[in-house]
Amino acid sequence: MLSNLFTSFKKKGSLDETVLRIQNGDGPLRNQLISSFKPFIAKTVSSVCRRYINESDDEFSIGLIAFNEAIDKYTPEKGSSLLAFAETLVKRRVIDYLRSQSRNKDLILDLSLENEGNSAQEYLEAEKSMQEYEKLKETEKRREEIMRYQKQLSEFEVTFADLAENSPKHADAREGAVSIAKLLVGDPELNEILFTKKRLPIKQLEAKVNVSRKTIERNRKYIIAVSIILNGDFLYLHEYIKGGVE
Repeated sequence: MLSNLFTSFKKKGSLDETVLRIQNGDGPLRNQLISSFKPFIAKTVSSVCRRYINESDDEFSIGLIAFNEAIDKYTPEKGSSLLAFAETLVKRRVIDYLRSQSRNKDLILDLSLENEGNSAQEYLEAEKSMQEYEKLKETEKRREEIMRYQKQLSEFEVTFADLAENSPKHADAREGAVSIAKLLVGDPELNEILFTKKRLPIKQLEAKVNVSRKTIERNRKYIIAVSIILNGDFLYLHEYIKGGVE
């Protein structure tokens, strides 16, 4: 519930869109993507070297560089997925490195040969990397949303500490406050007063709801907090009050 969120402080995005953002200069997102796909990179390098790969190995570093290169060179219009393109590029760069070091001359270095026994595991590693990346991305989106919400609350001189202290303690009281917020947001005149004058239109609300002025005033900060969520683009925060709204 929303009060617990105050006290304690999803739609899957496109990987192609993420790569485009990185190609347009989003450095932190590049680092996040590479970090999320380290298991995939290690598995791909291991399939070439035919041994377990540590992150401290030179071959792993070559794989990281190659994956970064794949991000820069990837174009979805060519029909291949980023993972398929990156896998090919990582293998090629590791093979080139092994040849330059004159190691493992008896190693089969033909990219056309697939180790069928490892294909399922490689797929699972790729899936795991994707899931980890999506979790990281969702966590970042939630964090950004909370920061936006906190900033908007500050415009009304409301803090998370205020809400943790003043949120209605009983379910029926919370439901009543959410209903008032819903009515407020649905009324253009009251909504304008709230967001332009940065105050709760208590007198006007009192005339529209079967609740005493004292109750409205007591729950003022909570009603404002819920109204901000209902009126704005707060996908994740809306989940916490959805049950009381719909």
